[in-house]
Amino acid sequence: MRPAASQQQSQDEIAHEQAYVDGVYARLDEASKVARSLVAEGHARASIGHEGALVERDAMVYQASKRLAALDAAHDGLVFGRLDRIDGEARYIGRIGVRDAEREVMLVDWRAPAAAVFYQATAQEPSGVVRRRVLRSRGELVVGVEDDLLDADNAPDDMVVVGEGALLASLSRARDATMHSVVATIQKEQDEAIRSPSRGATTIGGGPGTGKTVVALHRAAYLLYTDRRRFESGGVLVVGPSGIFMNYIDRVLPSLGETSVTLRSLGEVVDGVKAARHDVGAVAAVKGSDRMQRVLARAVRADAPDAPDEFRYFYRDDVLRLERRDLSGLRRQLLGGGQRRNRAYPKVKGQLIDALWRQVTGPRALEDGKEEFADELQTSDQMIEFVDAWWPVLDAIDVWRWLRDPERLARFADGLLSGDEQRLLLASWAEADDVAVEDVPLIDELRYLLGEVPAEYSDDEADVPKQLMSFERAEREDARTRSEQLRATQSIEDDGYAHVLVDEAQDLSPMQWRMLGRRGKYSSWTIVGDAAQSSWPLPDEAARARAAALDGKPEHTFRLSTNYRNSAEIYDFAADVARLAVPDPDLPDAVRRTGVRPRHEVVESGRLLDSVRDAVADIAAQVEGTVAVVTASARRDRLANDLAETLGAYGRRVSVLDGLDTKGLEFDGVVVVEPDQITEESEAGWRTLYVVLTRATQLLTSVGTSRDWLDRIEQ
Repeated sequence: MRPAASQQQSQDEIAHEQAYVDGVYARLDEASKVARSLVAEGHARASIGHEGALVERDAMVYQASKRLAALDAAHDGLVFGRLDRIDGEARYIGRIGVRDAEREVMLVDWRAPAAAVFYQATAQEPSGVVRRRVLRSRGELVVGVEDDLLDADNAPDDMVVVGEGALLASLSRARDATMHSVVATIQKEQDEAIRSPSRGATTIGGGPGTGKTVVALHRAAYLLYTDRRRFESGGVLVVGPSGIFMNYIDRVLPSLGETSVTLRSLGEVVDGVKAARHDVGAVAAVKGSDRMQRVLARAVRADAPDAPDEFRYFYRDDVLRLERRDLSGLRRQLLGGGQRRNRAYPKVKGQLIDALWRQVTGPRALEDGKEEFADELQTSDQMIEFVDAWWPVLDAIDVWRWLRDPERLARFADGLLSGDEQRLLLASWAEADDVAVEDVPLIDELRYLLGEVPAEYSDDEADVPKQLMSFERAEREDARTRSEQLRATQSIEDDGYAHVLVDEAQDLSPMQWRMLGRRGKYSSWTIVGDAAQSSWPLPDEAARARAAALDGKPEHTFRLSTNYRNSAEIYDFAADVARLAVPDPDLPDAVRRTGVRPRHEVVESGRLLDSVRDAVADIAAQVEGTVAVVTASARRDRLANDLAETLGAYGRRVSVLDGLDTKGLEFDGVVVVEPDQITEESEAGWRTLYVVLTRATQLLTSVGTSRDWLDRIEQ
């Protein structure tokens, strides 16, 4: 075994690496100057004054600006790795590729094939690598190095090995409010998932702390590198469970030089709608059920509220009449063969005219013929007003609002939803325009079922708009309403992406799978999840919806087996909860021990708040990073208010969340308040508690007024 490097040797190694890194940054600065000059030149071309110059300007400025953004994003920690090979070559690995003035490679992009060995080499299979070095930097300054000696037999006698290894060094670092890339410490099994084939669906499974999310994000960056034209032009959509989660991960891809990816929470997938509030579990289970698609299909085929049920027209010597039964038959004809309602709009007048012409018997009318009859009705104010009332152009919000009428909902849900389920829905929609996350896929389903008025028809008829979300109409009519925050989509048929990445996929309802399936119909997928952490109560139903969304695409499955997040003391306890939550959970191996076991405190109700404050103060004094106070959803807002003074003292370090909000996040310390209330809140309560417990990296404390949950674990 080689002796540990002395402090002087470590400093010498850092200085050596700094000299090389300085040279790479010098080349980066030159590339940035070139990009900035191209931006300036592009703008200057606009002064030429003809259309071709404007097009050329836009293209030049766009490409140069994109390159400049990538260079700026990759600036911090640009050089993070070095490989010393058995043939004596030293190869540096970084966030982007950099060449010197002679076009020789100074820095290999981490996604390039030449960099793969940095992640795949092990002591058992060194693949020609003697030493793997990770450079820790602060801005442009190298502050430390961590080495893994992979092939001691072929190491030169004077080779210095510094540190305990990059991975172990990184695991104990404090967390902050955002996720960071792990590009310097990706492990072999993670790298295999990142570099899996781009076609079909790649599923990344594994228990908490295995790095599923960050591996999936690195995979998105890898796909953009390997086939940029396809994935950048087609778009990459990243979908996560909440706005909190999306804010947590939003720095990862830019830090890897990728700024063209669309990040959306489940409440933001549909253009023009933004929701953050979750329904309670029982309501979410109804809205997410596959049965809802049939309820909505009935709704879009129904008469609009206050639609006329009769049309009478006097023509020459005839009184022409269409009654309720006639209009119902015409409706069925117009919607036959799966026709979408708004797309049938151009045919409405024609169908009405044909039906009315069949009633014409007067000799004067027959002598004039059908063409003159049709010309008169086409421009008749009476006909136009009737069509607008009987077959209005609808948007999804119009029909979504129809569901609030108990009689209409009962008609649409007959045989599909029970009376209790209908009452749950009506209660959830009591406040106008208060869209929950679980409503968003319903609105998307309605958009799809309604369709748009054909573009060629709406272009000719100025009074017939494409489908326009009524949230936007409300915004125009009353800027003071809540709807002013919602912008409308202009199309429902342009949502496809080249790649869809779904995190926390085990939580998706069938209706959410349908929503994402429309956006990923022709795309490749990355799907991240763990069944033991699922909050959806009907996994078989969700599995069928998932299969339909993927539509037979080939699947590549990877399981990550090592928990890098939790200390073993915390995870051993959480694993007991997982065994209560689901049969045969996927339990990874925790690689780090701290010697500190979770602490559980049972107190009288009158002391609960003080005990929570004490627990927060105790953890915050021991860790440098973030602390989460987690409780049941119904209790969260009240607890946040009660702890307002405490939270203010710690700033962004401490936050109050419910179990769903913690999905995908991690904290140095976690205080769980009233765990029994979390387990009792929904059918997935024990799975939610498992999620909560596994958010803690260093310290875990529970405070509650009962210990029923602990007794169940200890049985």
